[in-house]
Amino acid sequence: MSLATASSPHIHSGANITALMLRVLLALVPAIIAYTWFFGWGLIINIAIAITVALGSEALMLRLRQRPLAPFLTDGSAVLTAVLLAFCIPPLAPWWITVMGAAFAIIVAKQLYGGLGYNPFNPAMVGYVMLLISFPLEMTGWVAPNMLNQLHISFIDTVHIIFQGHFPYALSMDALTMATPLDAVKIERGLNRTVPDIIAGNPIFSGLGGVGWEWVGGGVLLGGLWLIFKRDISWHIPVSVLGSLFVMSLFFFMLDPDVYPSPIFHLFGGATLLAAFFIATDPVSASTTPRGRIIYGIGIGVLIYVIRSWGSYPDAVAFAVLMMNMAAPTIDYYTQPPVFGHSTVKPVPADDTPGNNP
Repeated sequence: MSLATASSPHIHSGANITALMLRVLLALVPAIIAYTWFFGWGLIINIAIAITVALGSEALMLRLRQRPLAPFLTDGSAVLTAVLLAFCIPPLAPWWITVMGAAFAIIVAKQLYGGLGYNPFNPAMVGYVMLLISFPLEMTGWVAPNMLNQLHISFIDTVHIIFQGHFPYALSMDALTMATPLDAVKIERGLNRTVPDIIAGNPIFSGLGGVGWEWVGGGVLLGGLWLIFKRDISWHIPVSVLGSLFVMSLFFFMLDPDVYPSPIFHLFGGATLLAAFFIATDPVSASTTPRGRIIYGIGIGVLIYVIRSWGSYPDAVAFAVLMMNMAAPTIDYYTQPPVFGHSTVKPVPADDTPGNNP
Protein backbone atom coordinates (compact mmCIF):
# COMPACT_ATOMS: atom_id res chain seq x y z
CA MET A 1 0.00 0.00 0.00
CA SER A 2 1.57 3.28 -1.10
CA LEU A 3 0.97 6.50 0.79
CA ALA A 4 0.99 9.87 -0.92
CA THR A 5 3.33 12.17 0.97
CA ALA A 6 3.24 15.88 0.28
CA SER A 7 6.54 17.64 -0.16
CA SER A 8 7.88 19.97 2.53
CA PRO A 9 7.16 22.27 4.21
CA HIS A 10 4.52 20.30 6.07
CA ILE A 11 3.72 23.18 8.47
CA HIS A 12 3.28 26.66 7.02
CA SER A 13 3.37 29.81 9.10
CA GLY A 14 0.93 31.58 6.83
CA ALA A 15 3.45 34.31 5.95
CA ASN A 16 3.83 35.31 2.32
CA ILE A 17 5.82 37.81 0.29
CA THR A 18 2.87 40.09 -0.44
CA ALA A 19 1.91 40.43 3.23
CA LEU A 20 5.54 41.12 4.17
CA MET A 21 5.92 43.81 1.50
CA LEU A 22 2.67 45.45 2.57
CA ARG A 23 3.83 45.63 6.19
CA VAL A 24 7.14 47.17 5.13
CA LEU A 25 5.28 49.75 3.05
CA LEU A 26 2.99 50.45 5.99
CA ALA A 27 6.03 50.97 8.21
CA LEU A 28 7.23 53.69 5.82
CA VAL A 29 4.02 55.73 6.20
CA PRO A 30 5.21 57.82 9.21
CA ALA A 31 8.37 58.81 7.34
CA ILE A 32 6.37 59.64 4.19
CA ILE A 33 4.05 61.89 6.21
CA ALA A 34 6.97 63.69 7.88
CA TYR A 35 8.82 64.04 4.57
CA THR A 36 5.76 65.53 2.85
CA TRP A 37 5.05 67.87 5.76
CA PHE A 38 8.55 69.36 5.78
CA PHE A 39 9.60 69.12 2.13
CA GLY A 40 6.39 69.34 0.12
CA TRP A 41 4.55 67.12 -2.33
CA GLY A 42 7.55 66.06 -4.38
CA LEU A 43 7.96 62.71 -2.66
CA ILE A 44 4.33 61.73 -3.26
CA ILE A 45 4.63 62.58 -6.96
CA ASN A 46 7.94 60.74 -7.26
CA ILE A 47 6.45 57.68 -5.56
CA ALA A 48 3.56 57.66 -8.04
CA ILE A 49 5.93 57.95 -11.01
CA ALA A 50 8.32 55.32 -9.67
CA ILE A 51 5.56 52.79 -8.89
CA THR A 52 4.02 53.21 -12.36
CA VAL A 53 7.36 52.76 -14.13
CA ALA A 54 8.45 49.91 -11.87
CA LEU A 55 5.28 47.90 -12.46
CA GLY A 56 5.42 48.63 -16.19
CA SER A 57 9.06 47.57 -16.41
CA GLU A 58 8.34 44.43 -14.39
CA ALA A 59 5.44 43.50 -16.68
CA LEU A 60 7.56 44.09 -19.79
CA MET A 61 10.42 41.91 -18.56
CA LEU A 62 8.10 39.16 -17.35
CA ARG A 63 6.43 39.10 -20.75
CA LEU A 64 9.81 38.91 -22.49
CA ARG A 65 10.84 36.08 -20.15
CA GLN A 66 7.52 34.33 -20.75
CA ARG A 67 6.64 34.34 -17.09
CA PRO A 68 3.12 34.83 -15.61
CA LEU A 69 2.39 38.45 -14.74
CA ALA A 70 -0.09 38.30 -11.87
CA PRO A 71 1.98 36.45 -9.21
CA PHE A 72 4.98 38.76 -9.61
CA LEU A 73 3.21 42.07 -10.16
CA THR A 74 1.12 41.56 -7.03
CA ASP A 75 3.90 40.45 -4.66
CA GLY A 76 4.70 44.07 -3.77
CA SER A 77 8.48 43.85 -4.34
CA ALA A 78 8.49 46.23 -7.31
CA VAL A 79 6.33 48.72 -5.40
CA LEU A 80 8.68 48.65 -2.41
CA THR A 81 11.71 49.17 -4.67
CA ALA A 82 9.97 52.16 -6.23
CA VAL A 83 9.11 53.74 -2.87
CA LEU A 84 12.65 53.32 -1.51
CA LEU A 85 14.10 54.81 -4.70
CA ALA A 86 11.69 57.77 -4.50
CA PHE A 87 12.96 58.49 -0.98
CA CYS A 88 16.46 58.91 -2.39
CA ILE A 89 15.54 61.24 -5.26
CA PRO A 90 15.29 65.01 -4.63
CA PRO A 91 11.64 66.07 -4.36
CA LEU A 92 11.80 68.50 -7.29
CA ALA A 93 13.90 66.37 -9.62
CA PRO A 94 12.65 66.23 -13.25
CA TRP A 95 10.23 63.41 -13.97
CA TRP A 96 12.62 61.62 -16.30
CA ILE A 97 15.10 61.15 -13.45
CA THR A 98 12.58 59.02 -11.54
CA VAL A 99 11.57 57.17 -14.71
CA MET A 100 15.15 56.23 -15.57
CA GLY A 101 16.00 55.22 -12.00
CA ALA A 102 12.95 53.00 -11.54
CA ALA A 103 13.33 51.34 -14.95
CA PHE A 104 17.04 50.68 -14.37
CA ALA A 105 16.39 49.27 -10.89
CA ILE A 106 13.78 46.78 -12.10
CA ILE A 107 15.14 45.83 -15.52
CA VAL A 108 18.89 45.74 -14.90
CA ALA A 109 19.28 45.17 -11.15
CA LYS A 110 16.37 42.75 -10.71
CA GLN A 111 14.92 41.08 -13.80
CA LEU A 112 18.17 40.55 -15.74
CA TYR A 113 19.40 38.50 -12.78
CA GLY A 114 16.28 36.35 -12.76
CA GLY A 115 13.79 38.34 -10.73
CA LEU A 116 12.98 38.41 -7.03
CA GLY A 117 15.22 36.10 -5.04
CA TYR A 118 18.08 36.09 -7.55
CA ASN A 119 19.28 39.69 -7.55
CA PRO A 120 22.66 40.01 -5.75
CA PHE A 121 22.31 43.77 -5.27
CA ASN A 122 19.57 45.92 -3.77
CA PRO A 123 17.68 47.17 -6.86
CA ALA A 124 16.72 50.54 -5.38
CA MET A 125 20.34 51.31 -4.51
CA VAL A 126 21.53 50.26 -7.96
CA GLY A 127 19.04 52.65 -9.54
CA TYR A 128 20.02 55.45 -7.18
CA VAL A 129 23.77 55.04 -7.75
CA MET A 130 23.24 55.03 -11.53
CA LEU A 131 21.37 58.34 -11.24
CA LEU A 132 23.86 59.87 -8.81
CA ILE A 133 26.84 59.09 -11.03
CA SER A 134 25.14 59.97 -14.32
CA PHE A 135 23.19 63.08 -13.30
CA PRO A 136 24.93 64.65 -10.26
CA LEU A 137 23.40 68.11 -10.82
CA GLU A 138 19.80 66.89 -10.81
CA MET A 139 20.48 64.50 -7.91
CA THR A 140 21.85 67.17 -5.58
CA GLY A 141 19.06 69.75 -5.81
CA TRP A 142 17.31 69.12 -2.50
CA VAL A 143 14.44 71.43 -1.60
CA ALA A 144 14.72 73.54 1.54
CA PRO A 145 12.44 72.66 4.48
CA ASN A 146 9.15 74.56 4.49
CA MET A 147 10.00 76.62 7.56
CA LEU A 148 13.18 77.87 5.86
CA ASN A 149 11.48 78.57 2.57
CA GLN A 150 9.44 81.78 2.53
CA LEU A 151 7.64 80.73 -0.66
CA HIS A 152 4.74 78.30 -0.52
CA ILE A 153 5.09 75.58 -3.17
CA SER A 154 1.67 74.03 -3.70
CA PHE A 155 0.88 70.64 -5.17
CA ILE A 156 0.14 72.19 -8.56
CA ASP A 157 3.39 74.17 -8.44
CA THR A 158 5.27 70.96 -7.68
CA VAL A 159 3.63 69.19 -10.63
CA HIS A 160 4.64 72.04 -12.97
CA ILE A 161 8.22 71.97 -11.70
CA ILE A 162 8.63 68.20 -12.03
CA PHE A 163 6.90 67.68 -15.38
CA GLN A 164 7.43 71.01 -17.16
CA GLY A 165 10.33 72.71 -15.43
CA HIS A 166 8.17 75.79 -14.80
CA PHE A 167 8.97 77.47 -11.50
CA PRO A 168 6.51 79.74 -9.67
CA TYR A 169 7.19 83.43 -9.16
CA ALA A 170 9.72 83.36 -12.05
CA LEU A 171 12.24 81.64 -9.79
CA SER A 172 14.92 79.08 -10.58
CA MET A 173 15.84 75.77 -8.97
CA ASP A 174 18.64 77.46 -7.02
CA ALA A 175 16.12 79.70 -5.27
CA LEU A 176 14.16 76.71 -3.95
CA THR A 177 16.96 74.31 -3.04
CA MET A 178 19.79 74.25 -0.57
CA ALA A 179 22.50 71.87 0.60
CA THR A 180 21.51 69.02 2.88
CA PRO A 181 23.15 68.94 6.34
CA LEU A 182 25.65 66.32 5.18
CA ASP A 183 26.46 68.30 2.03
CA ALA A 184 26.87 71.50 4.02
CA VAL A 185 29.37 69.91 6.41
CA LYS A 186 31.33 68.37 3.54
CA ILE A 187 31.51 71.64 1.58
CA GLU A 188 32.33 73.89 4.53
CA ARG A 189 34.93 71.49 5.89
CA GLY A 190 36.64 71.80 2.52
CA LEU A 191 36.97 75.51 3.29
CA ASN A 192 38.68 74.66 6.61
CA ARG A 193 35.77 75.78 8.78
CA THR A 194 35.22 73.95 12.05
CA VAL A 195 32.13 71.83 12.57
CA PRO A 196 30.79 73.96 15.48
CA ASP A 197 31.09 77.09 13.33
CA ILE A 198 29.36 75.38 10.42
CA ILE A 199 26.44 74.25 12.56
CA ALA A 200 26.12 77.55 14.44
CA GLY A 201 26.05 79.63 11.28
CA ASN A 202 23.59 77.61 9.21
CA PRO A 203 19.81 77.51 9.83
CA ILE A 204 19.38 74.04 8.31
CA PHE A 205 20.97 72.39 11.37
CA SER A 206 19.00 71.39 14.45
CA GLY A 207 19.70 69.53 17.66
CA LEU A 208 19.76 66.05 16.10
CA GLY A 209 20.80 66.58 12.50
CA GLY A 210 18.95 68.91 10.18
CA VAL A 211 15.68 70.84 10.27
CA GLY A 212 13.00 68.44 9.06
CA TRP A 213 15.43 65.61 8.51
CA GLU A 214 15.36 64.53 12.14
CA TRP A 215 11.57 64.13 11.93
CA VAL A 216 11.86 62.03 8.79
CA GLY A 217 14.49 59.94 10.59
CA GLY A 218 12.17 59.62 13.57
CA GLY A 219 9.42 58.31 11.30
CA VAL A 220 11.80 55.78 9.78
CA LEU A 221 12.94 54.72 13.26
CA LEU A 222 9.34 54.24 14.40
CA GLY A 223 8.52 52.09 11.38
CA GLY A 224 11.73 50.09 11.70
CA LEU A 225 11.11 49.27 15.36
CA TRP A 226 7.60 48.15 14.46
CA LEU A 227 9.03 45.76 11.85
CA ILE A 228 11.38 44.29 14.45
CA PHE A 229 8.44 43.92 16.87
CA LYS A 230 6.46 42.12 14.16
CA ARG A 231 9.55 39.97 13.45
CA ASP A 232 9.52 40.94 9.80
CA ILE A 233 13.18 41.88 10.16
CA SER A 234 15.72 40.80 12.77
CA TRP A 235 17.57 43.20 15.04
CA HIS A 236 21.01 42.07 13.91
CA ILE A 237 21.51 44.30 10.86
CA PRO A 238 19.94 47.56 12.15
CA VAL A 239 21.75 47.35 15.50
CA SER A 240 25.11 46.50 13.91
CA VAL A 241 24.81 49.24 11.26
CA LEU A 242 23.87 51.94 13.76
CA GLY A 243 26.18 50.62 16.47
CA SER A 244 29.29 50.50 14.29
CA LEU A 245 28.57 53.94 12.83
CA PHE A 246 28.00 55.32 16.33
CA VAL A 247 31.23 53.84 17.69
CA MET A 248 33.36 55.09 14.80
CA SER A 249 31.86 58.57 14.80
CA LEU A 250 32.15 58.79 18.60
CA PHE A 251 35.84 57.86 18.48
CA PHE A 252 36.72 60.53 15.92
CA PHE A 253 34.40 63.08 17.52
CA MET A 254 36.21 62.65 20.83
CA LEU A 255 39.51 62.84 18.96
CA ASP A 256 38.70 66.23 17.37
CA PRO A 257 35.16 67.68 17.61
CA ASP A 258 36.19 70.63 15.43
CA VAL A 259 36.77 68.31 12.47
CA TYR A 260 34.32 65.44 12.95
CA PRO A 261 30.54 65.79 13.58
CA SER A 262 28.86 64.09 16.54
CA PRO A 263 27.49 60.52 16.41
CA ILE A 264 23.90 61.78 16.67
CA PHE A 265 24.45 63.91 13.57
CA HIS A 266 25.58 60.83 11.63
CA LEU A 267 22.65 58.73 12.81
CA PHE A 268 19.96 61.31 11.98
CA GLY A 269 21.70 62.88 9.01
CA GLY A 270 20.88 61.65 5.54
CA ALA A 271 19.54 58.16 4.90
CA THR A 272 21.30 56.34 7.76
CA LEU A 273 18.15 55.12 9.51
CA LEU A 274 16.45 54.30 6.21
CA ALA A 275 19.44 52.16 5.27
CA ALA A 276 19.63 50.42 8.65
CA PHE A 277 15.97 49.34 8.80
CA PHE A 278 14.68 49.22 5.21
CA ILE A 279 17.58 48.92 2.75
CA ALA A 280 20.31 46.87 4.39
CA THR A 281 17.72 44.38 5.67
CA ASP A 282 16.68 43.29 2.16
CA PRO A 283 16.34 39.50 2.63
CA VAL A 284 17.64 38.73 -0.88
CA SER A 285 20.83 40.79 -1.10
CA ALA A 286 21.78 40.84 2.61
CA SER A 287 23.55 38.23 4.67
CA THR A 288 21.25 35.53 6.04
CA THR A 289 23.07 33.88 8.96
CA PRO A 290 22.84 35.41 12.47
CA ARG A 291 26.59 36.05 12.78
CA GLY A 292 26.77 37.02 9.13
CA ARG A 293 24.12 39.69 9.57
CA ILE A 294 26.14 41.30 12.34
CA ILE A 295 29.34 41.28 10.27
CA TYR A 296 27.39 42.56 7.25
CA GLY A 297 25.83 45.39 9.26
CA ILE A 298 29.14 46.39 10.84
CA GLY A 299 30.68 46.56 7.39
CA ILE A 300 27.94 48.90 6.19
CA GLY A 301 28.29 51.19 9.21
CA VAL A 302 32.07 51.39 8.84
CA LEU A 303 31.88 52.06 5.10
CA ILE A 304 29.26 54.78 5.59
CA TYR A 305 31.54 56.62 7.99
CA VAL A 306 34.68 56.15 5.88
CA ILE A 307 33.05 57.39 2.67
CA ARG A 308 31.29 60.27 4.43
CA SER A 309 34.43 61.44 6.16
CA TRP A 310 37.07 60.96 3.47
CA GLY A 311 35.19 60.20 0.25
CA SER A 312 33.39 62.33 -2.33
CA TYR A 313 29.80 61.35 -1.47
CA PRO A 314 28.45 62.86 1.78
CA ASP A 315 25.66 60.32 2.34
CA ALA A 316 27.50 57.15 1.23
CA VAL A 317 24.64 54.81 2.18
CA ALA A 318 24.08 53.35 -1.30
CA PHE A 319 27.76 52.64 -1.95
CA ALA A 320 28.20 51.04 1.47
CA VAL A 321 25.18 48.76 0.97
CA LEU A 322 26.20 47.69 -2.55
CA MET A 323 29.76 46.88 -1.49
CA MET A 324 28.51 44.73 1.36
CA ASN A 325 25.99 43.10 -1.00
CA MET A 326 29.03 41.82 -2.89
CA ALA A 327 30.51 40.43 0.33
CA ALA A 328 27.28 38.81 1.61
CA PRO A 329 27.72 35.38 -0.07
CA THR A 330 31.25 35.02 1.31
CA ILE A 331 30.14 36.15 4.77
CA ASP A 332 27.34 33.57 4.73
CA TYR A 333 29.74 30.84 3.60
CA TYR A 334 32.05 31.35 6.56
CA THR A 335 29.33 31.93 9.18
CA GLN A 336 27.00 29.01 8.45
CA PRO A 337 25.92 27.36 11.74
CA PRO A 338 26.76 23.65 12.05
CA VAL A 339 24.12 21.22 10.86
CA PHE A 340 22.51 19.23 13.69
CA GLY A 341 24.25 15.89 14.05
CA HIS A 342 27.37 16.92 12.14
CA SER A 343 30.72 17.51 13.77
CA THR A 344 32.26 20.97 13.51
CA VAL A 345 35.78 19.45 13.66
CA LYS A 346 37.30 19.15 10.21
CA PRO A 347 38.94 15.79 9.44
CA VAL A 348 42.71 15.72 9.28
CA PRO A 349 43.84 14.98 5.71
CA ALA A 350 45.73 11.76 5.23
CA ASP A 351 49.46 11.84 4.65
CA ASP A 352 50.10 10.82 1.06
CA THR A 353 53.76 9.94 1.72
CA PRO A 354 54.36 6.29 0.72
CA GLY A 355 54.57 4.00 3.69
CA ASN A 356 52.91 6.37 6.15
CA ASN A 357 49.30 5.18 5.57
CA PRO A 358 48.13 1.71 6.58
